[in-house]
Formats: sequence, C-alpha cells, structure tokens
Amino acid sequence: MAPRRIPLLDARAEPYPAAATAAARSDDVRAILAIAERRHTAAGLRLGDAVSRRWLARNASPLGAEIAAVARQIGRPGAHLLNLSYEWACTCGVEATAEPVMLRVLDWPMEGLGEALCVIRQAGPAGEWWHVGWPGLAGTITAMAPGRFAVAINQPPLPLSRLGAAARARGLGLMGLAADWLGSRPGLWRSRALPPAHLLRIVCDTAPDFATALAMLRDTPIAAPVAFTLAGTSPGEAACIERSPDGHAQRQAPRIAVANHWDGLGLPGAARWMESGARQAMMADLVETGPPEGLGWLRPPILNRGTRLAAVMRPASGRLSVAGFAGERPVTALLHLAAGANDPARQDDPLAA
Repeated sequence: MAPRRIPLLDARAEPYPAAATAAARSDDVRAILAIAERRHTAAGLRLGDAVSRRWLARNASPLGAEIAAVARQIGRPGAHLLNLSYEWACTCGVEATAEPVMLRVLDWPMEGLGEALCVIRQAGPAGEWWHVGWPGLAGTITAMAPGRFAVAINQPPLPLSRLGAAARARGLGLMGLAADWLGSRPGLWRSRALPPAHLLRIVCDTAPDFATALAMLRDTPIAAPVAFTLAGTSPGEAACIERSPDGHAQRQAPRIAVANHWDGLGLPGAARWMESGARQAMMADLVETGPPEGLGWLRPPILNRGTRLAAVMRPASGRLSVAGFAGERPVTALLHLAAGANDPARQDDPLAA
C-alpha cells in the first residue's frame, strides 16, 4: 500500500483558515474529536469546551472569531477545548553557522495525530507562511515562513505543587504530574494574556523578519509558560526564548538545542515527557556535527512512543521536509516542499517503517 501523502491545503485567501481546513478535512477533524472524546469522555469534552469558550470570550483573543467559526463548522463540542490544548512535548535544534536549519520533533500522547497531519499555506500582512499542524486549529505550534523564519513551541515543565511533591515522595510520579497540572490551572484561567500558540500565529501573520519575531515572542504577554525556538535566514540567527508569565530568558547562539526543561530561567518544575535531558543532549550533538539529509537523524530517544511529527525547516531557501508518525512508526510519506515564484514544488518519498 502506498504511504499516505500529507495534504497541502491552500487557505491563503480564507478569512478563517482554521474553519476552512476543518471543512476541507472534515473526516480528519471527526477522527481527532473521537480520539479526544475517548481520552476525556463525552462529558469531559463538553465541560472543557464550555470552560474554554468562556475563557476565550473573556480574554477577547484575536483568534476567538476564527475558533467560533471552527465550532460552527464541526457542529459539536470540542473546537474551543482543542484550540487551548497545551499538553505536548517537543525536541528542537537549530544549526545556524551557515544557512539556518531547524530540526523539529513533536510528541503528543493523543493517538491519530500523525495520520491527520497537514501543511497549510496561510498568509498575513507579512506574507505567506506554512503551518505544519492539523485542520481546525487556529493557533500555531510549528511553522515556517519562507524567506523570514522557522519557529516552534516547546512546552516547559509544570510548576511544582505541594500535592505533586508529596505524591512523588511516595513514588506516585503520574499522580504528582496530575496534581501539578491541576495546580497550574487557576493561574492560567485568571490570566487575560494570549495563549502561546495564539501569539505564534500572530507572529507568523505579521512579523516581517527574525528580529521582529524575536521581539514579539519575547515581549508580548502570555498566559502560560513556554519556550519558543526560532531560526532566521542569515548565519547566527538562532534563538530560544523561555517565557513564564512573569519573566523570560533568551539564548542566542549559532547552535541551539531545546527539549522540555528550563535552561535559562532555572525554575523548579516537573518534566512533562520522558528523557528531556537525553533528548536535548542528542539534539545538541546533531546540530554540532550537522544533521544528515531527510530524517536520517531521527532516532530514540528523540523518536519515541509519543512522536507525531518530525520536520526539517530551512527558511532561507524555503525548504520544508515533514512526516507524520504514530510513535516510532512513520504513517505518512516524507513530504518535501520548496518555495517557488507561485506554488511550492512538491515531492513525496516513502519512509521505511
């Protein structure tokens, strides 16, 4: 059987790109919602969706109308909750001694996301950019703007709670993580700032270059802790911006590796995903020696049971390579896109399972 080709969707002229992609890939959206319902139960999905809808309305998010359009398009609960989901892990690296290149791996416990992966052509005042994600999502967690930058979100540790620490002291690691997650919710729900994925969407729409994107990611108030990894188009344009709602730490160097723990801020916190230190160390080695072409660099522990996508982004030359995964198994062909005068050139290569 031929491997699934990742859909390339054109939403550049759409007022609400997320709603347009939800309509174009309605089967994928239904599959994602079914998986979310199995994880959270139907009642949990409805409750989470209602709370998320109220939070977005109170905060007057610039993406609120677009998310409401997604909800109308799918006609069932889930759009608001999924557009505030923030439970993934990631590993990123940037090598920028010459042409900057970003290596990006996203891990998420929710099954089925690798199979539903899309690349969406979007456009804002600063020009066209490519959203590597899923239909119906208005925010952005992985993107490349040819000729401008590549950017991705990494999720930092959860703040430690007393209940979480007590659970870990008794050897109950998962219960401790759940307690920390619950403990972090009141601060998030009280915030009136932007969710990190919504800020990243605005940056992709409006930032004309690396320097502007860096300033926006560093200085715009946010509702939750985050680490942004950014690669530009000139040698040396590589940065990681660690953010808490109250502070930031910025690293700029020709080579950067980022996983899911704090490096600059040094805040206490519970790891959200396995082997963060080992993943970062492996990525640091890759960007030091120079990664091979394609996805030949993708191995455990960077590749793991939660992996859903892996990508290589070269914004200066406008080249993107990306594939969807179900854990350590590829579930799509490897899509190569190269920016052109009008439409990007496309090539699909099979990946060995």
